[in-house]
Amino acid sequence: MKLLPSLLIFLSLNQHVISQQSHLYCVAFYNVENLFDPENNPNTFDDDYTPDGRHHWTSTLLHQKINQLAKVMTSIGQKETQNAPLIIGLAEVENRKVLELLIAHPTMRPFNYGIVHYESPDARGIDVALLYQKEWFIPGESKRYRLDLINPKTQLKRTTRDQLVVSGYLDEEPLHFLVNHWPSRRGGEKRSQSGRMAAARLQKRLIDSLQRLETEVKIIAMGDYNDDPINKSLQELVRPDKSGYFRSFQPLFNPMKQLYKRGLGSLAYRDRWHLFDQFLVSKPFLKKEGIHLIAAKIFSPLFLRTVEGNYKGYPFRNHINGERLEGYSDHFPVYLLFAKPL
Repeated sequence: MKLLPSLLIFLSLNQHVISQQSHLYCVAFYNVENLFDPENNPNTFDDDYTPDGRHHWTSTLLHQKINQLAKVMTSIGQKETQNAPLIIGLAEVENRKVLELLIAHPTMRPFNYGIVHYESPDARGIDVALLYQKEWFIPGESKRYRLDLINPKTQLKRTTRDQLVVSGYLDEEPLHFLVNHWPSRRGGEKRSQSGRMAAARLQKRLIDSLQRLETEVKIIAMGDYNDDPINKSLQELVRPDKSGYFRSFQPLFNPMKQLYKRGLGSLAYRDRWHLFDQFLVSKPFLKKEGIHLIAAKIFSPLFLRTVEGNYKGYPFRNHINGERLEGYSDHFPVYLLFAKPL
């Protein structure tokens, strides 16, 4: 296994300054906004992203988007670690085919990424996935967990994205990654809140199950939660369980909260910034033993921002209101930096 460069780290988390020779790692999450192939899947509502659909989506446009995304993904954390992220969680990918095209892109290929992906029952056909550098992460068990929701109007079941759990060894240390894309705010924040609360309860059950196996287990939960750090659904994961149902549950730590309090966000809507894209980590990552957390960041360089017009400063999108652009996504990526003492 090759070594990352040894770096002198002067980063802070909660005003605690770390200064030591360490290896530095980056873990990223990115909602890539509708990474579809142009083929019509009769089992999902993907018609907009076909040659005859609203966006007139073609192989040429797919490859243009992959070219854009490859540029972004290999740039995240590059300045700090001199490497692309070792782990990348993704949301809004249609299938394994588009992921294979992505990791085969000339910009991505040198990093030798592997894929963990399962088809979910989401009506639009979009899934979550995990990419990992094979030289650094050895995946063990992976599993997807289904979340069925109830339509409040019809009382009928409706589907959404699965929650993905991937366990393995990062630089020979056991870690668990949870990748999420919780139900959207379509229909309004309050009307749709029950779906995200159901997602939070499922996520809490998964965390509780992992914590039953090991007291000092290291868990990194990531995703597009469609809620901000202060919302009730996220609070479920950072506060002690009072119900008594989750007997082993230990609250996670949300390193993104301070960014949100500073007015920073990963997406904008109606002139308001939201931080829906987040990481939550188990408390052992706050200790200075083995791989430990040192910083949480939003990746928002100028090339990812809209340069003019009504959406100036917003994430530079691939499409907006039916207009084809040459952007990237309606979300900025987010990432964590970890250190491991030499």
